[in-house]
Amino acid sequence: MLNEIKHKLPLSEKKVAEYIISNPHEAIRFTAARLGEESATSSAAVIRLCKSIGLKGFPDLKLRISGDLQKSPAVQYSNIEPGETQKAIVDKLTNNGVQALQETAELMNYEALSESVEALKNADRIHFFGVGASGIIAQDAQQKFLRMNKSVSCFTDIHNASMYIANVSENDVVVGISFSGETYETLKIMELAKDRGAKTISLTRYGHSQIADCADIALYISATREVPAPFRSGATSSRLAQLHMIDILFVSVVTDQYTIASDYLKEIKSAMDFMKSGRKQ
Repeated sequence: MLNEIKHKLPLSEKKVAEYIISNPHEAIRFTAARLGEESATSSAAVIRLCKSIGLKGFPDLKLRISGDLQKSPAVQYSNIEPGETQKAIVDKLTNNGVQALQETAELMNYEALSESVEALKNADRIHFFGVGASGIIAQDAQQKFLRMNKSVSCFTDIHNASMYIANVSENDVVVGISFSGETYETLKIMELAKDRGAKTISLTRYGHSQIADCADIALYISATREVPAPFRSGATSSRLAQLHMIDILFVSVVTDQYTIASDYLKEIKSAMDFMKSGRKQ
């Protein structure tokens, strides 16, 4: 978290973050005042840093640091190098995927998650948008939320999306998906949706970004090691983390409306059985 956003922080908070990164064992033993002294800042800068990274306070930050210190090298991200054996590729990609899912869970803002579930549950229409690899995540989200008998759209082309988003209302929800949080097309769709009064939800990597800052509700996935050289092995783990977040949203909506959802799913199964019944043997 600190490595991802330190370059975007005000100077005093950046100093605190850099001290923690360089001296994690010492930082967890300090009070906020002592950490401020050691980082040549102040206790106020320490508290502001905690808020900047979405934590409740300094004790929460120390818990996160302690958790990271207990991780063994075996659970850290691993780069894929030229000439890797197939076993090494399997082990590293599996480990990276598990790590991305775990870090995404650790970054979860449950208040934002609850707000997102409430918005999706009550929406008249839901619109998912993403381009490139994020477009695949948007398509997966549409396929899932159709099961809730919702009017759900998915767009990966900004022109088609613009025509549809032009007529959204305050009862609609628009979800913008972009790992970087800076994809131009996704940002414009989010801005258009807000201009039309729709509720907006972003799904980006952790940290400040134009898309996350634009959204009414910001959801984050792990940002660690997206582009390790020489291969983009991190892109596979980030995709898994995005899909994981969509699964969390869908299952949360379903369990919150279990009786209704159960009826919808029964009707869907009945329809699928009907389609299969006409198949030639």
